[in-house]
Formats: sequence, C-alpha cells, structure tokens
Amino acid sequence: MRIKALCCEVFARQAYYVSALSPHIVDVELVDKVLHSEPDTLRQHLQSSIDAIEPGRYDAIALVYGLCSNSVAGLVCSHTRMVVPRAHDCIALYLGSRERYGQEFRETPGTYWYTPDYIERSDGDNQIALGSSELGDAAAATYEEYVARFGKDNADYLMEVMGAWREHYERAAYIENADMPLPDYTDEIRQEAERRGWRYESISGGLVLIRDLLEGLWDDGLFQVVSPGSTLAPSYDERVVTEAALH
Repeated sequence: MRIKALCCEVFARQAYYVSALSPHIVDVELVDKVLHSEPDTLRQHLQSSIDAIEPGRYDAIALVYGLCSNSVAGLVCSHTRMVVPRAHDCIALYLGSRERYGQEFRETPGTYWYTPDYIERSDGDNQIALGSSELGDAAAATYEEYVARFGKDNADYLMEVMGAWREHYERAAYIENADMPLPDYTDEIRQEAERRGWRYESISGGLVLIRDLLEGLWDDGLFQVVSPGSTLAPSYDERVVTEAALH
C-alpha cells in the first residue's frame, strides 16, 4: 500500500521514524505549524495539498492531525480515501490516547505542555498551550461530556469554575516519547518551570496513534476513514470526528 501523509511539522521526527519502519510506502509532506494558529488557513492549505494529489497514485491519505479547532473539518478528496485519528489535538497524538489526554485535562487543566519537537521548532516559544480554540479542544470535549452527564446549566457552571486554568497555570508537563530516542530537554524545562513557579512533571508519551496511522492499522475506535467524495466533520461525541456527505 502507498500512503500520502500530510503531517504537521511538530511530528516530523515521529512521522519519518514510523514511515521508515512501516510495511507500506509512505510519502511524508510536512506542513508549517504556524498555520495551526489560523484554522481556516490551515484547512485551505491542507485542501490544496489534497487537490494536488494525482488520482490513483495513493491508496490512502493519512492526516497526521487531530481535529485541531476544526482545521480538518470540511476536507474532501474525490478519488482517494482519507484517514484521521480520533483526537482533539496534537497532545492526544503525543500521549497516544485521547482518553488519557482528557484525563490529564480534568485532573490538571492548568498545564503547559512541552515536547522536544515543539521546542526545536518554536523559535523560543516552547510551550504548547492547552487547546487552541476559544475553550480549547480538550476543554470542549469535556464540556460535551458534562452536558451529557449533568445537563447544560450544570455543565456551564463547571466549565466556568474550571476556567481558572487560564489565569493560573500550575504545571509544566514534558512529554517524553518512550518508543523512540529523542533529544533530552529536561533541564531546560525544569528551569522554565522553576522560573514560572510551576511544578515540573515528566509524562511518558508514545507512538501508537501515529504508528498505527502510517502502518494502515485503522481500528474504527481510533481512526476515521473517509470515503472518496465524502468529507470530515466533528462528531461532538467521543468519536471526535465522523464522515459526512457533501451538501
């Protein structure tokens, strides 16, 4: 199988590493992470890259992205299936599980996330703030869960209380990938945490989602496969993304 991977550059090391070991032929195209701050612009860029793919050249287009503030919503390819992880954003991909990310957010919402990749590619702005939409993708998922469990009024109250994380960061979480060797920035992040008055915590990440994505192991619980001519849409439930017909 031949796979075209459209990949945020913060996963460059992981994507190339996994592609080298994949049983399939994987062509990786990196996308500037700066586009992530403008979801509409990122969506347009990704769609242009998809439109440039020659029909019949690939068996699948792998999007190495989460939902990312709906950046992948609305993408469509007329001739090749697309595959995307069921994840709200990049932190879930680094941790290897959207459930684990959701748990981390609920337990310590006031977290700045650090990874070697972001440190190397951020021009001095090393942190990954939790989420990038108004609520943050993980926070939005938590809100949906609270609405389902407690009703909208109670969910609104809980999210208002939880909103304190915006003003009171308390943890610097450094994700270390247990599945591949990476440069060690532990000392730098410890110093940053001390300077900001945050506690430092090292958290083990993994390659499982990126590896399965680029090895063609598309379990329905972890990935959404989109048929040619259909599009991606947010599901607003635990699936995160779903396939939708074009209107």
